[in-house]
Amino acid sequence: MIGCFRSIAFNLCFFAGSLFFSIALLWIFILPKQKANNVIRICYFGYMDIIEKYILGLHLHIEGIENIPKNTPYILAAKHQSAYETLKLPFIIENPAIVLKRELTWIPIWGWYPKKMGMIAIDRGSATQAMRSIIKGAKRVKAEGRPIIIFPQGTRVSPNEDIPYRGGLAKLYKEIDLPIIPMALNSGLHWGRNSFWKTSGTITFKFLPPIQAGLQPQEMMAKLEEILETESKALL
Repeated sequence: MIGCFRSIAFNLCFFAGSLFFSIALLWIFILPKQKANNVIRICYFGYMDIIEKYILGLHLHIEGIENIPKNTPYILAAKHQSAYETLKLPFIIENPAIVLKRELTWIPIWGWYPKKMGMIAIDRGSATQAMRSIIKGAKRVKAEGRPIIIFPQGTRVSPNEDIPYRGGLAKLYKEIDLPIIPMALNSGLHWGRNSFWKTSGTITFKFLPPIQAGLQPQEMMAKLEEILETESKALL
């Protein structure tokens, strides 16, 4: 019963907060991208962090933070089990650019913010168009010295569900020549992929040692999939 109440209260605060900050932060569009991102990180994602902890009772445990490079761009390749990581990663990682579907930028008012933040919105009209938009956006982000966040399975995947890894990351890895930081997680235990109901507890993000640039793309993908699947299943 308490869990149901927490979920209802959290979802109300989530949607109300998203609407409030979408309007309250419109002034940041006059700021440079970096400063605007800092404001959004502190206000919007900071608010989400607070309601996750104190209303939903959902906490984050981080392992392997020492594996994240400092002051240099990289690719963070993360498992994707829920919306939790899309809200949390921009809060704990400084100024990232997330590869996301372009349709999110069509949401009234809220969708303006991913554009302002310099996220990599992909056109999924065809595989070729999607790949071009990813590579173009990633080259821009690399030139800005920012990390790139990508979900190599391309969608949210429930715990213990097997979904093939897509080839887009292999092409991106070859084109932009950056190390990859794998990130395992277990968010799906508490926050289902499309679930209104969520549970209290602790989610773990585990940042793993980097896969260096320069490998054959197929070799990198095989290594990444083995690492992410093994470590994420261990967290379950």
